[in-house]
Amino acid sequence: MTQQTKNTKFQSIKGFYDTLPEMTPLWQKLEDTARLVLGQYGYRNIRMPIVEPTDLFIRSVGEHTDIVEKEMYSWEDPLNGDRLTLRPEGTAGCVRAVVEHSLTYNGPQRLWYTGPMFRHENVQKGRQRQFHQIGVEAFGFDGPDVDAEQIILLARLWKVLGIADVELQLNSIGDAHERAEYRKSLITYFEQHSELLDEDAKRRLHTNPLRILDSKNPRMQEMIEGAPKLIDHLGDETRQHFAGLCTKLDDVGIAYKLNSRLVRGLDYYNRTVFEWVTTKLGSQGTIAGGGRYDSLVARLGGDPTPACGFGIGLERVFLLMQEYGVTAQSQPDAYLINVGELAESVAAKTAEALRDVGLSVIVHAGGGSFKSQMKKADRSGARFALILGDDEVQANKIAVKPMLAAGEQVTVDLSHAIDLLKR
Repeated sequence: MTQQTKNTKFQSIKGFYDTLPEMTPLWQKLEDTARLVLGQYGYRNIRMPIVEPTDLFIRSVGEHTDIVEKEMYSWEDPLNGDRLTLRPEGTAGCVRAVVEHSLTYNGPQRLWYTGPMFRHENVQKGRQRQFHQIGVEAFGFDGPDVDAEQIILLARLWKVLGIADVELQLNSIGDAHERAEYRKSLITYFEQHSELLDEDAKRRLHTNPLRILDSKNPRMQEMIEGAPKLIDHLGDETRQHFAGLCTKLDDVGIAYKLNSRLVRGLDYYNRTVFEWVTTKLGSQGTIAGGGRYDSLVARLGGDPTPACGFGIGLERVFLLMQEYGVTAQSQPDAYLINVGELAESVAAKTAEALRDVGLSVIVHAGGGSFKSQMKKADRSGARFALILGDDEVQANKIAVKPMLAAGEQVTVDLSHAIDLLKR
């Protein structure tokens, strides 16, 4: 190994990024707020591994989807030959866990999870190769009420986070037999306009023609607008389900836009599909999306179980929070300055007494003059500087100096200092 190679700085892999301490308070605010709202609706946390069998995603997401065809990080386990994949989405793994552990044996389940997902995509603002989602899944509910519940939950989350101007787009893509009939008419229509299809559309024509409806190619938009509409192929039961959902959203005052071209990119969806969309993030405008997937549990080996869920793209929501000026800070209650051998010897014990009552305390380390320690106390963002010198230790006192608000420095005993900080 050459000296130059030894001294080369490593950088993160393209599409995989670091979240630095300056950014984590806002991330924590997003995650903590979501956790609170999910709890208000009775959803319980489940945690699944990030590595799953490759066939799980082929069977659930769909063999002819972009995810399976070109975006998954997959490999063969050299020890036993198993085909493994870093999860590109969370629903398949959650369904696998529900089936494996018979979670619906005693009744319906409301579940949520969070963590990193992995897709080999073109990197741009709001789209990374390692990205983070909160996923929400409900199992055992066959009516439109749980569809509405999840949409209402998201509306509350945006409100609590301080996010405005997000539009709910809504569609019904019917059940499998209805989509099969629609698919035939769609293929016939697109074949009649084959000269307008781009290469991506031609590739999807006989494997996943519904995804052509979602194309952003400007040359194809007029032709796509003239395509047959899926709603014209829906049966009475599917129409009633969708009408019931719309009525429930109307009842709570949630506005929505009917979007007949909304199909979502995963094969397991049926009936309700929805997306929350913003214009603030350019082409990556979808911040949450989901719908029903009533056949997936049975497809993955379980008993037939109706299900509905959605995923939130946390990076995009984070960017939107910044766009709306939402802020968060991680402020310690106190920075403990210690000057002198005696003060240094009791600083850790003093800080522990403060932490015992729930206060957050940074203890200065590394020595230095009183002036230099005060500068570091100021940069820490702490609400108070606590000052211990040898004189204070001998008198069993501590000095308390407000750093973020007006007020005089006072020298008090420790119990009084605790009262000041907790106020």
